Amino acid sequence: MRMKTLALVAGLALATAVSGCSTFGSYKVFSSDYGSRTDAGYRLPSIPIYKVPKQYHRQIVAYDGGEKPGTIIVDTTDKFLYFVLPEGQAVRYGIGVGREGFEWKGTARVAAKREWPVWTPPAEMIRRQPELAKYRGGMKPGITNALGARALYLYNKRGDTGYRLHGTPEWASIGKAMSSGCIRLMNQDIIDLYDRAEVGAKVIVR
Repeated sequence: MRMKTLALVAGLALATAVSGCSTFGSYKVFSSDYGSRTDAGYRLPSIPIYKVPKQYHRQIVAYDGGEKPGTIIVDTTDKFLYFVLPEGQAVRYGIGVGREGFEWKGTARVAAKREWPVWTPPAEMIRRQPELAKYRGGMKPGITNALGARALYLYNKRGDTGYRLHGTPEWASIGKAMSSGCIRLMNQDIIDLYDRAEVGAKVIVR
């Protein structure tokens, strides 16, 4: 019986490793870190985190992906973002990703970081959603802003990708495919990631 159990555990570990991102259990889950707070003069509301599946709560996990610390890995299939730490660990965040037709994969870098950014919808988004034309000159920062409390701007060799890692007031979208390609995190999580990630950090979207 013991041999069968060990074989099952080994098989599960191998299957996870083959998927590209190896994670084995959690060291710490930050479920209590989603309360309200004041940030740069804005009152960030609390998130009813009990309504968010626990796998999407911020947590430190064992990680064996081979990337150097400081790298950001976006797993669009399982809806996780990993910030790689030293010694085989990573901070894992739940994310929302692009809906059907807006998915993307590739490698980029963090070219800039902004606190309480202005959101300017691209022209193609305004064509799809004419009601956004009123924000053509930019949506002012605030609790209802589409980029939330923080944004990390992604560039590649061709320049601005147009994609961001950003906060969202729509916490219920975490774990789902609803965006126009950007990667959404709960506001409390994007603040945490913003404080960890450096300009120039490599971002791999899978």
